[in-house]
Amino acid sequence: MEEYDSEAIQAQAPILKCVAGIAHNMALKCAIDLRLADILHSHKKSITISELASSIDSSTPPNVSSLKRVMRLLVRDKIFSAHEPSDGGETLYGATKTSSWLLKDSETTLSIMISLTSEPTLLNPWCNMSRCVKEGGTGFEKFHGCQVYEFASQNPEFNKRFNQGMATESKYLVLSILNKMDDALKNVTSLVDVGGGTGHVITSIVKKHPHITGINFDLPHVLSTAPEIHGVTHVGGNMFEAIPKADAIFMKVRGYYIIGMRKLARRF
Repeated sequence: MEEYDSEAIQAQAPILKCVAGIAHNMALKCAIDLRLADILHSHKKSITISELASSIDSSTPPNVSSLKRVMRLLVRDKIFSAHEPSDGGETLYGATKTSSWLLKDSETTLSIMISLTSEPTLLNPWCNMSRCVKEGGTGFEKFHGCQVYEFASQNPEFNKRFNQGMATESKYLVLSILNKMDDALKNVTSLVDVGGGTGHVITSIVKKHPHITGINFDLPHVLSTAPEIHGVTHVGGNMFEAIPKADAIFMKVRGYYIIGMRKLARRF
């Protein structure tokens, strides 16, 4: 049998960390499904695992042992806190600033996006990564037989969840750059958001710059879940075929937001 020194054994740590990655993802999803953050934030002090279990909305008594394992992982990931009382009592679990991002009914919640990326529809395609390297294409298309936007157009419930998840991601990105766009938008009277989803980004821009008429442009099935927005017109279509006329376009390209006006463009 081949022998390994301590350095060689330590070298396997990054691999084992990758192997365990799915457990961290699913523990986070579990916290959202059980509304653990909501329970802990509703208490003014840390609580025991039994108190946490009794607060879970369930038709049957929760398995405390399983809950304890989930909480141990989430504490290690710094989602929740835990401390041992000096009198030797039970471990007490509490909320953190990080867990506030998991509150289900909060305007700043990340729970929608996390639930979306954790569902089988989007997880299963990752199993086709090696096929993508060999053959090209996307894992989603190889697993489902079509691209994600086509799939969404054929599955209304997924379409709704997908649009909500995309809106959640855009919400925080646009908040971080909104104040940086004043100069670029001061002479713009009409702006089209290309691939604007359900309209959150263009709404935020128009609210801050009411002199702008906003156009939210996306595929028709995406706009089917978009609400009516004052100052914004929803226009369905394909960006590879035509884009509505406006003074400037606004779009996200490879993680950057770009405002283009005539031949000028600014990246944020």
